[in-house]
Amino acid sequence: MMEKSIPVLFADDSECCGCGACVAVCPKGAISMVPNRYGFLYPKIEEDACVRCGKCLSVCRFKKRLRNTSNCK
Repeated sequence: MMEKSIPVLFADDSECCGCGACVAVCPKGAISMVPNRYGFLYPKIEEDACVRCGKCLSVCRFKKRLRNTSNCK
């Protein structure tokens, strides 16, 4: 059985609004908000605590909006 990988919440800051929904939904408390170099808070996954359930990705309304926008022609 293949092990699921750690979710990628965002590739760069433009793909995250910093709302913290992923932090709130994580059943293991594996996500915390940490400041970037400008002081804005973004989620960071603690890999050892992550159970790879994917709830963080499914709750991200910002990411869903980006996907829907990129599918428009």
